[in-house]
Amino acid sequence: MINVNIQKNPTESAASILRRFTKKVQESGVLNRVRSIKYAERNLSYYKKKKGALEKLKRQLERENLIKLGKLTVVTRKGR
Repeated sequence: MINVNIQKNPTESAASILRRFTKKVQESGVLNRVRSIKYAERNLSYYKKKKGALEKLKRQLERENLIKLGKLTVVTRKGR
């Protein structure tokens, strides 16, 4: 991360210091970087992907079995 340092001038008001600080932060791009990291998702590992795929297949087979037994009805959408 980049640190933003602002030195107070002897005749400078608090409002102008704050204005200079916010301008420096915007120019440095720190906020954009933090915001991009905040919502980034990690990639799943190979084993997590494989486990998820196997669970999906298992649910699909259970659903097909229930449909064959008549315990689950298939609802179709109109117009398709």
